[in-house]
Amino acid sequence: MINLYALTYAELTELLTGLGEPGFRAKQIWHWMYERRVERFDAMTNLPGATIAKLHAAAALGSLELVARQQSRDATEKRLYRLGDDQFIESVLMPYDDDRMTACISSQAGCAMGCVFCATGQMGFARNLTAGEIFEQAMVFARELHARGERLSNVVFMGMGEPFHNYAASLAAVRQLMHRLNIGARHITLSTVGLAPQIRRFADEGLQVNLAVSLHKTDDAQRSALMPVNRRWGIEGLLDACRYYVSRTNRRITFEWAAIAGENDTAEEAHRLGRLLAGLLCHINIIPLNPTGDYDGLPAQSASIKRFSDVLRRYGVASTVRVRRGIDIDAGCGQLKTAVLGGKPNGSATAAAKTAMGGEAADDLLR
Repeated sequence: MINLYALTYAELTELLTGLGEPGFRAKQIWHWMYERRVERFDAMTNLPGATIAKLHAAAALGSLELVARQQSRDATEKRLYRLGDDQFIESVLMPYDDDRMTACISSQAGCAMGCVFCATGQMGFARNLTAGEIFEQAMVFARELHARGERLSNVVFMGMGEPFHNYAASLAAVRQLMHRLNIGARHITLSTVGLAPQIRRFADEGLQVNLAVSLHKTDDAQRSALMPVNRRWGIEGLLDACRYYVSRTNRRITFEWAAIAGENDTAEEAHRLGRLLAGLLCHINIIPLNPTGDYDGLPAQSASIKRFSDVLRRYGVASTVRVRRGIDIDAGCGQLKTAVLGGKPNGSATAAAKTAMGGEAADDLLR
């Protein structure tokens, strides 16, 4: 079956021509998919029955198979999807009091980066998602929200995987979100563990998409222990790339800081971070560590976080504390892990196949 969400308008036109349909059918179907956001061919009421029958035989509106869903006490919803090759991914919808509806979507099945405090990193890597598989996670939420008179307002690439390790597909999905769902660039955020060359490449894309960089430590040895990617691109090289990004885009960069009790929540660490970032157009998003099964660290306490923020302010570095959402269903930052229901990806970060990132194997990437 051909997934229509994976097709460009030209490819949809070509498909319909091959089915013996006139070219204007593509415009009709595109409208039903992305303006009316229907989930069934039968709902495309201005199409002849014969056309709908051909579509049923040749194509589908989506390729993700919903396996399970969970809802948190705070109304955050997590979905587990099976892919066509029996890999699994998760995505999350987060409602906010100001009427924002934010989708957190995955860019890979598993992750090759191996961050020790992240459940997805603990799983290992299976494969990159296609642009269509990335986009469809947001499309499903947008379609369901539309049906009840609401809209998807924001999308963050903070689910499973490293978006810049799947650069081409992630950027293609970003453009699909903008052009097909009318989500503004400034309402889309890409999060990276710090792949410096890709940050520079992203800076040259000319997009107004937000960039978030996971930092978490100010010392190379300590950061490498938490985040193996630091062995390849240390803090100095990472910050050089971030300065290049700011100079090219004139946009503020966000640094993610998972606040771990006794590890990186001290006043001394805040002073080091303040000195490191002083003068850079940036913002610190402090995230009390979310629990994961294979990491013993504990979340920093509110008093420590307040002291940390106060120190940063002395250096002119602004910070906020992220509201923790979906913790009771393991839907928080760093908690997504498809070992639930036996959905653990095949493969690992150290034995990953070649990826889309310059043909490098994931084990080479992290050396």
